[in-house]
Amino acid sequence: MRFKLDENLPRNAHSLLVGAGHDVHSASEEGLGGGTDARLIGACLAEERILVTLDLDFADIQQYPPSSHHGVWVVRPATQSVANIVSVLRGALTLLAAEPTEGRLWIVEPGRVRIRE
Repeated sequence: MRFKLDENLPRNAHSLLVGAGHDVHSASEEGLGGGTDARLIGACLAEERILVTLDLDFADIQQYPPSSHHGVWVVRPATQSVANIVSVLRGALTLLAAEPTEGRLWIVEPGRVRIRE
């Protein structure tokens, strides 16, 4: 899978996804940090990447209809510690073989993933 990590995710999230064999780019490394949400989702569309973020704005299906992108994962850990973020992402990775991401919003929480189409 091809992912783009929002600037609000720790480096450990990048390491986890790369270690699982995925192609991962970081918004910060690409100079997208501090930019608009539209610019970030536009980069994801152009590169055909799944956006992974803590930003709840991307969970708004009126603003970002699932059919309009390659997938968005909004990560919702109990607390925003590095360990909790990585743990929640690890759980989501187990679903990749069974659930498509294209045109879907994944709300990734401790112990569950809610998927909207």
